[in-house]
Amino acid sequence: MKKLFVITALFFGVMVYATPGTSNNELSTEKTFVSGVDTFCKLIQQGNYDAVKSMTEAGVDVNKKSVGKTPLMYAARHNKVEILKLLLANGAEMKTKCDRGYTALDYAKLSKAVDAEMFLLAVSKEQSI
Repeated sequence: MKKLFVITALFFGVMVYATPGTSNNELSTEKTFVSGVDTFCKLIQQGNYDAVKSMTEAGVDVNKKSVGKTPLMYAARHNKVEILKLLLANGAEMKTKCDRGYTALDYAKLSKAVDAEMFLLAVSKEQSI
């Protein structure tokens, strides 16, 4: 009985594996493999503080957009408060808008990045005084 179960499972496994893809919902490989986000912003997304700090010390432009968003927007979206502090200390602009019209604070709100949102709200209140 065990052998029958194993043979049946293998048979159906091979059948599923060998069935050609006829779905109309297949992903486009072009969109799957093209991201365009530069290395600096990828490091921010990953939360690699030391690498981001090294790059800012080396003179990377902290306001240069990558795929329409500034590094500050990536840090806000991914709730990276320490990196937000680092970027602001190195001249990042808070009020810059992306290609869709959102600021870093907007990205924090949209992403439910509560810590980043609270930090950016505090900074914006401090700057308006």
